[in-house]
Amino acid sequence: MPEGHTLHRLAGALTAAFAGSAVAVASPQGRFAEEAALLDGAVLEQAEAWGKHLFLTFAGDRVVHVHLGLYGKFAVTVLGPGAAEVPGPVGQVRLRLVTDAGPGGTAYADLRGATACALMTPAEAEVVVARLGPDPLRTDAVPERAWERVSRSRAPIGALLMDQQVLAGVGNVYRAEVLFRHRIDPLRPGRTLRRRQLETLWDDLVVLMTEGVRTGRIDTVRPEHTPEAMGREPRRDDHGGEVYVYRRTDQPCLVCERPVRTEVLAARNLFWCSRCQPTFRSRAVQ
Repeated sequence: MPEGHTLHRLAGALTAAFAGSAVAVASPQGRFAEEAALLDGAVLEQAEAWGKHLFLTFAGDRVVHVHLGLYGKFAVTVLGPGAAEVPGPVGQVRLRLVTDAGPGGTAYADLRGATACALMTPAEAEVVVARLGPDPLRTDAVPERAWERVSRSRAPIGALLMDQQVLAGVGNVYRAEVLFRHRIDPLRPGRTLRRRQLETLWDDLVVLMTEGVRTGRIDTVRPEHTPEAMGREPRRDDHGGEVYVYRRTDQPCLVCERPVRTEVLAARNLFWCSRCQPTFRSRAVQ
């Protein structure tokens, strides 16, 4: 499932290609046909992300809510001024946007395989957002809301970081990597963390995820652990990016060389180093 930086990057691409322009809206697949007909020819005002949710606001107080889920893709293509005809849709395209008046000229975007694609009012969109925790990539985020939830919970911090009602946008890669970077046992109960520890996690997520928006990939290793600094081969994985523990089961930790461990937590594979992230023990936790 795409993590938050991917959705913010996508929102930026959609805004750059379509914002302020009248947009032809269609549903070649047919599952969004009635809603597309209501939007066809309307001006797209903005696209924005909150966590893993995308909101496209059209003139007339109409909002398209998109959640990509595990398999969704929203591909934006800018053909430029004086471009040839937009190619026909390929595959099961639920939503297609086309404009020839964007800043870069003709552009189109195709949505496939999304878990959610719904037309709603701004008030209904606010209900969706109200269920989400603060998003490290939003300037209007209130991180204290995450602390309020974590400080009361017996659940492992590794599960809480994946809970979109606690933190919006953090997925399996960022949760594993940020906990490693701060030497925190992923199975440690949330309520045992000190406030400053969670603030440090938050601050690091802001930096890492902002870089992810800029580059389009997740890189979490510090300068001393890059392939160039360590004289090792770059990571070769369909996910991309240089990481400490994610998808590195039984490979040596880049810091201590102990094999990276894996365990299922919150229905997802958790990756961590048992030496760099020692087991948390407290008599106060039953």
